[in-house]
Amino acid sequence: MSGKTSWGQAKKLTIANENDTHKSFSVFPNITLQHVQNSMPRIARMLFEDQPTVYHVMSRTALDGLPFGDIEKDMMLSYIKRFTSIYFSDVLGFCIMGNHFHILIRMHPSSSISDDDVKARFQYVYGDTVVADTRSIARLKQKWCSLSELLREIKQTSSRFYNAKHNRRGYLWGDRFKSVVVENGHALLNCLAYIDLNPIRAGIVDQPEAYRWSSIGYRMQTNNAGDYLSDDFGIEEWSNSPRLLMRQYRQFLYETGAIDRGTGKSIRKKVLHDAQQNNFEYTQANRFLFRSKWFTESGIIGSKHFVEKLLNQLSLPAKNKRSPHEIPGFDFFSFKRFREQS
Repeated sequence: MSGKTSWGQAKKLTIANENDTHKSFSVFPNITLQHVQNSMPRIARMLFEDQPTVYHVMSRTALDGLPFGDIEKDMMLSYIKRFTSIYFSDVLGFCIMGNHFHILIRMHPSSSISDDDVKARFQYVYGDTVVADTRSIARLKQKWCSLSELLREIKQTSSRFYNAKHNRRGYLWGDRFKSVVVENGHALLNCLAYIDLNPIRAGIVDQPEAYRWSSIGYRMQTNNAGDYLSDDFGIEEWSNSPRLLMRQYRQFLYETGAIDRGTGKSIRKKVLHDAQQNNFEYTQANRFLFRSKWFTESGIIGSKHFVEKLLNQLSLPAKNKRSPHEIPGFDFFSFKRFREQS
């Protein structure tokens, strides 16, 4: 299956300040109940620490309207990908909307992580010039298995970006994030569909995969670039083949999304019928339709060698020097990088 965890192969990424730590107290050996320091008492959050656990995480902005446009959504996705690639987690789904986001994520317990796993991540994050001592390894093992620490880094980093971009100060996010523990299997599948159908219910797109800031959009438009998303749904009767698994999931998603529940838009019957006619397959041709802008605005398009060769011939000023950009979902590169519309 794609998306399987390989702790020793994390991407080289930059993380936020390591000094902050969360406070917790243990009620049962395998459950941590976490509180956020505040003047008002809050309900404790249940976090299971002795087993891999799936959480549906949600967080909403404190601002009116829809403060996230294309650029903000792109940055939120980059932060989510960055930090979840550092932490010992598997992302199963996500959706970034105009004023909130969802993540469906499996967190792994620190007891399943070796010191060598942490050292490998540390090296990818900080490079070869810094050596992690025993104390740092123990601290990072706990931190990089913590859902609360993961969400803190995502939200703090995105707040700094948003405030700098919009020349403002103050809080970006509302209350602390919400989390629900989700069982593997059909509960997980329904939760993932709920997340992927957010843009449908909001009336933003007609097809779930047309929204690129969602997990179904990422899977289909980029062919799950970098095997970032896990397909370990825990449904034994479904196929082990990634292609067949996605066809089964798309069928479930479309049929579920076509039900009119009276809470927002639903998938139109014609859209469902067209997907049924194609046996819920998602082909390179489908992917092409959502990436067509690359063929009209890329400047140069082709293999990496081809793009590099022509770039060298252009004699661009140093400030305009750039490397070819890989087009997600295809096997070629472009001269320009630009932000696509959903």
